[in-house]
Amino acid sequence: MNILCFGASSSKESINKKFAVFTAGQIEGARVTLLDLNDYEMALFSVDRESESGIPDLARTFKKKIRDADALVVSFAEHNGAYTAAFKNILDWVSRIEGKLWEEKPFFALSTSPGARGGSNVLEIVLHYFPFMGAQIKAHFSLPKFYQNFDVVEGIIDETLRTRFDHEVTRFSDAIID
Repeated sequence: MNILCFGASSSKESINKKFAVFTAGQIEGARVTLLDLNDYEMALFSVDRESESGIPDLARTFKKKIRDADALVVSFAEHNGAYTAAFKNILDWVSRIEGKLWEEKPFFALSTSPGARGGSNVLEIVLHYFPFMGAQIKAHFSLPKFYQNFDVVEGIIDETLRTRFDHEVTRFSDAIID
């Protein structure tokens, strides 16, 4: 099972990347491929730019990574209640290749933030919008107060949150094994 994972943030120290990597690591027997959004920085999408220059090779490479994966684990950073600009630009370019950009792959949607809502606004957007773009959302989880509730070695340290998270990991694992 090849799981493609990334944090939908361009931060070099992204807590969402850390959370995505941790989560993908909970899937027994999975081979994890980690993407860094900084490797896919492209000019700001516009139809004019697309008409003049076509779709960038980086967008095609990103799409191929999705196509080659068996499942996806993505943790979304929230900027002003929505996706980060870095992720949205990639989304805009890649969706021009194929509207169902997530290829009907099983999808574990995550979010986290330093705040009490854990990026729940952006996660709601993902849960409602991404199925129209071919994401088969099998599990989802929002981790509030990342720095209080997460340890790099132990993972989620709040017992109640850990129980809910483990349940979602099991749901995702069962869905990708079937």
